[in-house]
Amino acid sequence: MSKKITDENGHTYVQKKPFYKRGWFWVLAIIVIFGIGSMGKESDGTSSSSNDVATSSSVKKDGTKKSDVKESSESKIPAEYRNALIKAKSYATTMDMSKAAIRDQLTSDAGEGFTQEAADYAMKNIGDIDWNKNALHKAQSYQDEQAMSKDAIREQLTSTAGEGFTPEQADYAIQHLKN
Repeated sequence: MSKKITDENGHTYVQKKPFYKRGWFWVLAIIVIFGIGSMGKESDGTSSSSNDVATSSSVKKDGTKKSDVKESSESKIPAEYRNALIKAKSYATTMDMSKAAIRDQLTSDAGEGFTQEAADYAMKNIGDIDWNKNALHKAQSYQDEQAMSKDAIREQLTSTAGEGFTPEQADYAIQHLKN
């Protein structure tokens, strides 16, 4: 609520409640408090699903849980290696890059600048990527957007200065192009 005040010169002013006495402020404050509280529970790993996993894990002969061994081995992976893997997966899934192009991007000073060891780790652990599908997506893009011939597309796909796909992946892509 606001209150009208008139001064000695006849000017009328509206005096508003201070913001901390308004209802919207308290609603917002409660939302923020509950939001921060729920973030703290997630970050400290006390969610019920993580507890279920930890309590259902089996115990090895030496007394350690199998989940403890997995968590400790994952935490021993250097951040650079984990970050290289994240980037590699992103390049493979969103940009349809080849193995060779991803490795080059990861280690290039003009690219990500990761060490060769981090790139090796990323490529070894990238998971199941359909490299033929990536080559096909690139080939289709060259055909649709740049009106390239199949021979030119194949050359671009296999070139080390181009996409870096294997000849077999390029052949698959060319055979499966939509007309």
